[in-house]
Amino acid sequence: MRNLVVIGGGLAGTEAAWQAAKLGCSVTLFEMRPHQQTGAHLTDSLAEVVCSNSFGSTQPDRAQGHLKTELKILGSLLLECAKATALPAGGALAVDRTAFSALVTEKISACSNIKIIRQEITQIPASPAIIASGPLTSPALAKALGEFTSSEHLYFFDAIAPIVAAETINMDIAYRASRYGFGDQEEGDYINCPLDMKQYQAFVNELCLAERNQLRDFEKEIVSGVQAGSKLFFEGCLPVEIIAQRSEKALAFGPMRPVGLRNPHTTGRPYAVVQLRQDNLAASLYNLVGFQTNLTYPEQKRIFRMIPGLENADFLRFGQMHRNTFLASPLLLKSTLQFWQREDLFLAGQISGVEGYMGNIATGLLAGINAARLLQGMEPMTLPPESMLGALCHYITHAELKNFQPMKANFGILPPIESLPRSRTERNHIYVGRGLNALNTYLESIHFFEQ
Repeated sequence: MRNLVVIGGGLAGTEAAWQAAKLGCSVTLFEMRPHQQTGAHLTDSLAEVVCSNSFGSTQPDRAQGHLKTELKILGSLLLECAKATALPAGGALAVDRTAFSALVTEKISACSNIKIIRQEITQIPASPAIIASGPLTSPALAKALGEFTSSEHLYFFDAIAPIVAAETINMDIAYRASRYGFGDQEEGDYINCPLDMKQYQAFVNELCLAERNQLRDFEKEIVSGVQAGSKLFFEGCLPVEIIAQRSEKALAFGPMRPVGLRNPHTTGRPYAVVQLRQDNLAASLYNLVGFQTNLTYPEQKRIFRMIPGLENADFLRFGQMHRNTFLASPLLLKSTLQFWQREDLFLAGQISGVEGYMGNIATGLLAGINAARLLQGMEPMTLPPESMLGALCHYITHAELKNFQPMKANFGILPPIESLPRSRTERNHIYVGRGLNALNTYLESIHFFEQ
C-alpha cells in the first residue's frame, strides 16, 4: 500500500486524508493540537471551525452553492458532515461547530487506512506529502516552508466574531427574519437587531474611537516582516471597526445592510441591521454575522450592547484577531496543487491562498485525490477552468503576485462568456451549466467515476 503523509487536521487536511485513503493510500495524518496550540483553536478536535459557523450559500446559482454542487459530485466527506450537522440559516449552510468537528473526527478515526498522530511537524517530509497546516501554521514549519520555497511568505490578519447567549437577546426589539424570505418563511432563520439613523451613527462613532487589542508577540514579528504599504487585513474578513473607519455608511452597505429585512415591529425597513446567526443545535448560542473584531473585551461589551436588542446580552465568546499565513502560490504551485520543485509535495487549504471553508475543503479534496493518483502512477487531475474548483486552483496558481490575496469562490474568476444576459441570475445559471458540463465531461474522460 502506498504511503502518504498529511500535515494538518483542519478542513483541508481531513478531506485530503479521506480522499487519499479512499483511493487506497495508507495515510498518516499529523495534527499538532493539543500538544501545540494555535492561539485561536479551542479544542483538539479535527476540522475545528474557528471563525464563523457558516459554510456559505447553498443556492445553486451562487458561487458557494455551485462549489458545493461540484464537491458533491466529487464525493466530499466534509460536505456530507456539514449537511448532517446543519442549522437553520436561510439560504446558507451553517453548522453546529461541536457536532461537525465531532463527526469529522469520528469518520477519520474510524478509517482503517488513516493513522492519526498528535505531533508537531517541524520539517517538510522527504516522502510524498500534503501540507495542509492552515493559516496558523506553527513557526517551526513556517520557517521550514520559507527555506524550502526560497520566497517570502505573505501574511494577513483574520478575525473572529462574538457569540451571545440567545436567552439574553431582547426579542421585544429584535425580530426573526431571513433576507428576502429565504429559509423558514414563518419565523426566519436569523435574529435581526434594527437601528435607526441616530442609533447607527452613534454606534459607528464609538466603533471608530474604541480601544483595540495590542498585537501579540508572534503577530508583531509578522508585521515587522511585512513590506511597507502591504495590507494587513484580508478584504473578505475585515474587522468591523476597520470597515467603520472607511466611511460613515460603510457598515450600512456592508455587514449591517438592511435590505430584505423589514421590521415587523414597525412594518418599515430599518436604517441598518445587525444579524445574529444560530451557532449550535440547541439554539442557545448566536454569533454576530460579519462582526469580526479586534476591540478589547471591555470595549466589545460596552459598544455591542449599544445595538438595540443586545443591551443586556451575555457575551459567551468575545471576538478576537489572529494571524493567518499563506504562501506565494503563483510562484510555487501547479494547478494540480503540486509544488513545481517537487511533484510529490502538495499544498492545500488556506495556506495555499484560498479563502472560506468550502475553498479549504475543496483544495484538500483535490490534493488528496491527486496525491493518490500520482502514487498510483496516474496523471494528477487538472480540473477545467470553467468549473468553480478548477477556476479557484487556476487563480491561486496564476494570479499576479503583487495583487495576490486569498480568494473565495466567485463567478468573477471563471473564464468570461460573451453576450451574457443583463440579469445576474440568468448569467449565473449559464456559468453554472457550462461549469458542470465541463467538469462532468472531464471526469468521464479520465474514468473518475470508475475508481
